[in-house]
Amino acid sequence: MDLDVFVTAHRTEWDRLEHLLRRGRRLTGAEADELVVLYQRTATHLSLVQSSTPDPVLTARLTQLVARARSTVTGSRKASWRDATRFLTAGFPAAVYRSRHWWVPTAILSTALAALMGWWIGTHPEVQAAIAAPEELRAMTRPGGEYEAYYSSHPAASFAAQVWTNNAQAAALCLILGAFLCIPVLWILFLNMLNLAVGIGLMSSAGRLDVFLGLVLPHGLLELTAVFVAAGTGLRLGWTVIDPGPLSRRTALAQQGRAALGMAIGLALVLFVSGLIEGFVTPSGLPTWARITIGIAAELAFLAYVYILGGRAARVGDTGDLAAVERSAELPSAA
Repeated sequence: MDLDVFVTAHRTEWDRLEHLLRRGRRLTGAEADELVVLYQRTATHLSLVQSSTPDPVLTARLTQLVARARSTVTGSRKASWRDATRFLTAGFPAAVYRSRHWWVPTAILSTALAALMGWWIGTHPEVQAAIAAPEELRAMTRPGGEYEAYYSSHPAASFAAQVWTNNAQAAALCLILGAFLCIPVLWILFLNMLNLAVGIGLMSSAGRLDVFLGLVLPHGLLELTAVFVAAGTGLRLGWTVIDPGPLSRRTALAQQGRAALGMAIGLALVLFVSGLIEGFVTPSGLPTWARITIGIAAELAFLAYVYILGGRAARVGDTGDLAAVERSAELPSAA
């Protein structure tokens, strides 16, 4: 494509579009229709320039024109409580539901790995000796030791806030770092499973695995599910880099990235609930069966939320992404 000829042929249209944009809301009906047509043409021109003769100056001008025109055509809107309600009742659970083929296998494999490593640690004294000295191991696993004292070492409110912060950071890292070909996500997930396996192995070797599970399960079911969802979504985002499917890599990443950002907000709320359970229920004087029942109830409530509300929203086309009118315009690709 001859860039000079192209610019000469279409400069009048771009100048006219810019003039109409400066008029703002003082447009007549015919001028508004003209603006829409010029916006669509300029978007196509931008796509042609980007794919055939990427000129930085021209690309910058057309990009600005397309963005301004789109804002004028679609209008602007402010977030409302209705948006928050829609996100919580449809967008977030739909995004989690649609990514279930990633996070459910992640959960199963990770749990199996943690159990296997826990068994290995618990049945091999030489591995335990590599973790800590015998007296340190006794201090961790004895009645009232570090594993038990950990959950009551700080005031409940501050402990819950600390737990929520740490878990939310781990989930956010899984979502953010997924674009780096999945590798950081796998490492974060492995560290979490290794930490769980050490507790299982050491407490089982001391004959106190029931105590450990009684401390972990009330909050751990919901907490680990949130981590698995984040990890599965991060892996899905990383796989999009490798195989974007029928979409361009840029468009596919944008779609998955926006959905992942929404999931980060939703998972922060889920982890907040988990943190409350860990801060107030786990160290409470409730019987073990009652604490575990609360944890199971929270986990089942989350799964029902995802599979019932999320499944219903996903079946009517909700992806957890922005509504079509709120997305950046997707430019046609030149052949």
